[in-house]
Amino acid sequence: MKTDAAAATPSDSRRPPGKLPRPNEACWCGSGKKYKKCHQDDDAEFAKQERVQLEAHRVRPGRVSPRRPVPEHIARPDYWETGVPGRGTGRLGRTDEELVRMRRACREAARILRLAGELVKPGVTTDELDAYVHELTIQAGGYPSPLGYRGFPKSLCTSVNEVICHGIPDDRPLEDGDIVNLDVTIFLDGMHGDTNATFLCGEVDERSRQLVRVTHECMMKGIEAVKPNRPVSDIGRAIEQHAEQYGYGVVRAYCGHGIGDVFHSGLQIPHFFDAKSNTRMLPGMTFTIEPMIALGTHEETTWDDDWTAVTRDLKRAAQFEHTIVVNDVGSEILTREA
Repeated sequence: MKTDAAAATPSDSRRPPGKLPRPNEACWCGSGKKYKKCHQDDDAEFAKQERVQLEAHRVRPGRVSPRRPVPEHIARPDYWETGVPGRGTGRLGRTDEELVRMRRACREAARILRLAGELVKPGVTTDELDAYVHELTIQAGGYPSPLGYRGFPKSLCTSVNEVICHGIPDDRPLEDGDIVNLDVTIFLDGMHGDTNATFLCGEVDERSRQLVRVTHECMMKGIEAVKPNRPVSDIGRAIEQHAEQYGYGVVRAYCGHGIGDVFHSGLQIPHFFDAKSNTRMLPGMTFTIEPMIALGTHEETTWDDDWTAVTRDLKRAAQFEHTIVVNDVGSEILTREA
């Protein structure tokens, strides 16, 4: 089954990215005519054909293998058995000693993500990627944080094409032209390290390549916006402004989060501008920045598994993530190998 929806859809190099004009506004083509008198009907037909193609090539769930065991000697987070996480210390900032442990966890997460990404190629199943990440995590002496978290059945999140996040690894082979996000989190030395990246599988069309490139740029713009004593809304503002230059949608249903001794703390980091997000960033605070950027609408829906989030219009989405710590001048990226 071919799933290269971005390449399969009808093409028109003249069509602009982003929102189309309203009926009485000037047409995007530059003719000077009202949109309703110019390209509105053509665009409606284009959208209809595109939807048919996207429906035909949408990602569908495969078979999920049983939960993989974790050796007894591996220290586990509090939710590993019940699925219900505790509150941890409740602090948003980390002590120097905690940061030492957190750096170890984050470096290990970055290494595992890199190695898993090297396996991405046509024919490899997402379940095989999960097995690899599971084994690497245990070899490092850590626990795969997603496993059992609120009932999640796997050690890795694998989100392919229109899947925004929280995709469950299964027996579906990756196909030439896919894009796939791998989301790795390890619990090591009592701390969580969380990172993800979107990888290209085989020969990927330029439209998807640009989406992946710009999504990484959005994450870095958000990281650059981190400054002590500034509100976290600065992060979303920077991300949204960059994404909108390309007409992309910024997913609003999911956000970055505080992290440390707990996987997700109460601190939320929206990836769009939200004036109500006025928590001040202070040195020692640790959180993730992980924008999800879509070719089309930011609206999403969820599969019946209650985990897999997909774009409502079935257009592709990409994501990148780093865990960072706020310092006296800006931030430090923790999820790097060196």
